[in-house]
Amino acid sequence: MLTRFSFARTRLLTWWGALPGLSSDALLYGLSAVFALGLGVTSHQGAQWQWGYLATAPYALCAMLAYGFHRLKLRRTSMIRIALLTLVLLGSVAIPLGLEARWRVAQPEVGVIQRAGNNLSKDRNLYPSYDKHGKLINPIVGIPAYESFFPYFPLMGVFGLPSAETHKSKGLTDPRIAMSLLTLLASALALGLLRTSTKKKIRVAQFLLALPTGALFLSTGGDDMPILALMLLGVTALQRRQNNFAGISLGLAAAMKLTAWPMAFGALLVARDSKSRSDWKRIVLWVVAIVVVTVAPFAFRAPWAFMSNVFTFPLGLTSVASPAASALPGHILTTLWAPAGHILAPVTFLVGGYFMAKYLRRHWPLTLSQILAILSLVFLTMMCVSSATRIGYVIYPLNFALWSWACTETVVPEKVLVQTVSEF
Repeated sequence: MLTRFSFARTRLLTWWGALPGLSSDALLYGLSAVFALGLGVTSHQGAQWQWGYLATAPYALCAMLAYGFHRLKLRRTSMIRIALLTLVLLGSVAIPLGLEARWRVAQPEVGVIQRAGNNLSKDRNLYPSYDKHGKLINPIVGIPAYESFFPYFPLMGVFGLPSAETHKSKGLTDPRIAMSLLTLLASALALGLLRTSTKKKIRVAQFLLALPTGALFLSTGGDDMPILALMLLGVTALQRRQNNFAGISLGLAAAMKLTAWPMAFGALLVARDSKSRSDWKRIVLWVVAIVVVTVAPFAFRAPWAFMSNVFTFPLGLTSVASPAASALPGHILTTLWAPAGHILAPVTFLVGGYFMAKYLRRHWPLTLSQILAILSLVFLTMMCVSSATRIGYVIYPLNFALWSWACTETVVPEKVLVQTVSEF
C-alpha cells in the first residue's frame, strides 16, 4: 500500500511539474474560486463568508483569463502571470479588506490587537486579564472570555496604535491595514532579493499572498501574515549570507508571535558567512536583543499575566477554552482524556528530538532548503499534537515547504559541498 501511495505521489508531482505556468495558474485560481464560494455558503463567521462571496468572482475571472492566455500558446508568459497575480491581489485582498475594514467586520484577533494598541498608547498593562489557579482574573466586560487574553508578544500591539491614536476603529485605522502593508512590503522585498527562478517566485507569491492561503487571512484577521513575510525576508537574507539582516527580520517576527521562534532557532543551524563559516552568533545577538528590549518591560511588569497570555492560553492550559480548537488529533485526544494535553507535547518533543539528532548527524551541515523542509514537518507535527490549534496554521508548513523548494537552486559553496559529500 505504501508503494502504491509513493507511486501515485510521484506521478502526481510529475504531472504537476509538467504543467505550463498559465495552465497551473488557471487550475489554482479555479480551485480558489470553488473554495471561496464554498466558504461563503457554509461559514458562520461574518468576516469569512463575506470574503468568500467577494473573492469568488475575481478568482473565477483570473482562472478563465489564465486558461485563455494558455490556449494562445505564448512563449513568454511571466509578465502575464504577474499581471494576473496583481489582479487577483486586487480582487481577493485589497477590495475585500477595504470593505470589511469599512464595515468593521473581522475575526476576534483584530479586536484583541486593537485593544492592545489602545493599552500601549495609554501606557497600560498589555496583559490585564490572566488565568490564575483555574480562574480568569480581570476579564474584559462585554466580550467572550477568550478575547480578554492577548496571546502575542508586545510588538504585535503596534498594529493597533493607528486606531488608538485616532479613536477610530474602521477604515485605514483598522489593524489589518497596517499588518497587510507590512506583509506586502516585506514580501515584495524578499521576493525581489530571493535567488531563484521567476517561476518559483510567482508560485511563492501566489501561496503567500494571493490564494486563499494568504488572501483569506489578510482580509479577515491577518496576525500570522506579517510573521510569515518577515520570516521569508529572513530566509532571503540567510540565502544571501546577510546575517545581520536575517537576525533583524527574524528578531522582529519573534518579538511579535511565538510561531516565529522555530524559524529563528532553525536559522542558527544554517547561518553562514561569506567564507562558509558558521555565523549563528550574529543571529542570536539580533534576535535576543530585539526580543529582550521589546518584551522585558512587559514581562517584568506582570510576569504571571504575561506567561498566562503568551504561553498558557495558546497551549490550551487555562480554564478558558481557546477558539483555536480545530478537530485535529491533539485536540480530539485531549477532549477524550484531559491529561493528554500535558503529555502529548513533551513526548513529541523527546521523540522528535531523537530523530532530529540522528538526521542532523547524517546530513550535517544542513542547507537552507533542508532546514525549511524540516521546519515544515515540525510545524505540521505541532499542529497535530497541540490541544488548542486551528487548521489555518497549515499556512506555516505549506509556506515552509514552498520556500524549501524555491531555495533548492541555491549554489552550495565548494567547501561546504566537499564537507557534506565526505560525511556520506
